[in-house]
Amino acid sequence: MTNHAVETPPTSAHLDPTIARRNRVAIVLLLAAVFVVFLNETTMNVAIPEIMGDLRITPSQGQWLTTAFALTMAVVIPITGFLLERLNTRPVFITAMSLFTLGTLIAATAPVFGVLILGRVVQATGTAIMMPLLMTTVLTLVPLSDRGRIMGRISIVMSVAPAIGPAVSGLILELAPWRGLFWVMLPISALMLLIGIARVPNVSEPRKVPLDVASVILSAFGFSGVVFGLSNLGLSAEGKAMLPSWIPLVIGGIALALFIWRQLVLQRRNQALLDLRTFRARSFTVSILFLVILMAVLFGVVILLPIYLEQGLGINTLTIGLTLLPGGLLMGLLGPIVGRVYDRFGPAPLVIPGSFIMSAAIWAMTLFTSNTELWYVLTTHVVLSLGLGLLFTPVFTTATNALPRHLYSHGSATIGTIQQVAGAAGTAAFIALLAVGTAASGATNAEVATPDQLIGGLHLAFLGGAFLSLLAVVAAFFVRRPVAPEISDEELEAPSMH
Repeated sequence: MTNHAVETPPTSAHLDPTIARRNRVAIVLLLAAVFVVFLNETTMNVAIPEIMGDLRITPSQGQWLTTAFALTMAVVIPITGFLLERLNTRPVFITAMSLFTLGTLIAATAPVFGVLILGRVVQATGTAIMMPLLMTTVLTLVPLSDRGRIMGRISIVMSVAPAIGPAVSGLILELAPWRGLFWVMLPISALMLLIGIARVPNVSEPRKVPLDVASVILSAFGFSGVVFGLSNLGLSAEGKAMLPSWIPLVIGGIALALFIWRQLVLQRRNQALLDLRTFRARSFTVSILFLVILMAVLFGVVILLPIYLEQGLGINTLTIGLTLLPGGLLMGLLGPIVGRVYDRFGPAPLVIPGSFIMSAAIWAMTLFTSNTELWYVLTTHVVLSLGLGLLFTPVFTTATNALPRHLYSHGSATIGTIQQVAGAAGTAAFIALLAVGTAASGATNAEVATPDQLIGGLHLAFLGGAFLSLLAVVAAFFVRRPVAPEISDEELEAPSMH
């Protein structure tokens, strides 16, 4: 039998100064890289309406700039569990940033929409590796008692980048075409790659683990089928679907079921691509369900707001970016406070009021019209950001604290996979509701919709998000802080293959 330890890292007071300095360097450089990839993601959101006009595509097609990115991450992230166990920290970092830089170059030189999508997919492949690498490194190096504080600092980076991204994007788009976004990002990502090659330390302990090719194939078909089916609903509403949505949904559902079954079999031998024993921890499971709701709402609202501001209210891209800036900065400022509150009091004082605030903000968005004042839009976005700022750090920290050391990489990969699939599904569902509502308002398709017809579609989409947010309010009452890993040694032991 194999004995998997469940101990947590030693406290910082017991670390050798050299090791402590190495750990700080690793976390700081990974945070900087995550800042770059998050900045890239949010600059694209503001540019989507301009890309739609330049490349003559509909909102349902334009959503693929976001959906393809998130879907690629969902397909690649399960493989990162294998990469993080098999390879050391530096080569994984170099691989991730190299792919991200290459994808940025492809997107910057894209002559048509298809090549732009390819660039986004390559970018997403690098991003998919970077996120679990950061989470696994933090879990490995930071003791349980300090994780709320560290997660709070991580949330600063993950919030400030989205906050300044739209403003930076708006400024660039005022001075250059949308391809300028990628030309600005290219030297930044290349610089991060060079710094990583020189400075990122190796802090993990690689071990030989097999890669199950069948699991990789099943996960790719499963996740892509489900999200493509949802995305296809928007095209169906416009009469431009390539095939009925139920076909990819059924194929994806069957592939996902087979993927889950195969992981349950392989994890008995510690050979699963994505070890699902993480779900034996109650706090992990509850937090994952909560995260599904949060990501679906967040991604949906994030893609709808720029469309509403530009096409519904006629706001220019720079003003859109500045409108979305205060909310993101607020989330960043809340990070350290939320982390300290979590370490002292647990998640309840944060997630319960946070879920009510988030839901109230989305219900307020259902009142948007073609005459809505900009201050009202800004206020609802700030309130939404306040709610989300109270939610994400406690949910992530609660989920990871419930896991033993042996399952850190699998837990990080699972969180990342669920996060991206839920985000892609939320984006697809919201855009589908937008298309259905626009058609119901009398527009033959979104390309020729009047502002009032478009806002009719937006109203339906925000209404769907508002009802979904009520589930988050219910889920908030079930989040509890784990005081130790919730999976015992016996549950992690597996028969040897030898």
